[in-house]
Amino acid sequence: MAASVTNPDWSRDEHIMAFNLYCKMPYGKMHHRNPDVIKLAQLLNRTPGSISRKLSNFARLDPTLQKRSIKGLEHGAKGEVAVWQEFNGKWEELAIESAQLLAAKENIPLENTISTSADDFEEMETEREQLVKTRIKQDFFRSSVLAAYDFKCCITGLNIPQLLIASHIIPWSRDKKNRVNPQNGLCLNAFHDKAFDRGFLTVSTDLRIKVSSRLLKKKPTDTIDKFLTSYHGAAIHLPRHFLPKAEFLDYHNRNIFED
Repeated sequence: MAASVTNPDWSRDEHIMAFNLYCKMPYGKMHHRNPDVIKLAQLLNRTPGSISRKLSNFARLDPTLQKRSIKGLEHGAKGEVAVWQEFNGKWEELAIESAQLLAAKENIPLENTISTSADDFEEMETEREQLVKTRIKQDFFRSSVLAAYDFKCCITGLNIPQLLIASHIIPWSRDKKNRVNPQNGLCLNAFHDKAFDRGFLTVSTDLRIKVSSRLLKKKPTDTIDKFLTSYHGAAIHLPRHFLPKAEFLDYHNRNIFED
């Protein structure tokens, strides 16, 4: 599809689809050669350069980037501010509405936007629809968290996507409001994800790794030291955006971590 030469103003729907992509893309890869940028440009009948600039415009609103003195593009549009303010904190709504808009643009069923075929779900239509939406939310959370950490474990730096988990700081079952919030996530490898869930380690509000005293007091072994206790007190690898919220980390420290 050819890119538009008239460069019309961006609609609310287009801003939502661009914000979805912003959330799911590492900051350093928001350039016009990125295949995902090109794909969205084709869907919106715009140039890859215009999509890349729009993503950089969203970056200027990102508080995590602001803390690192990364400003993105200085001049943006009111539409970016409006969509950021509308959906920042309403992550489930963003995940669903943006998936619906993208499915409509691609002229595909909503269930085709998820990583697991909806054919595996229950046949009852109401259950099927709910399960599709749940999977969309889960996919959004995973994509956003892994992209924020540039697809690297925040403890070890492991960068094999198949071994990485978007780990909830406050578990999915305990906080419905923040199930899809990327700031309620850490990118962990599968082993440390399990240790985090079981309370063997946590991340403090100053973003340092704490290992349970149960392990620190155990008779040391090479294996325990290599995979767990050697990380005690080390700083995590920080995300490019969606810095984990201190209140979520505090919850994990007080309610899940076994000090």
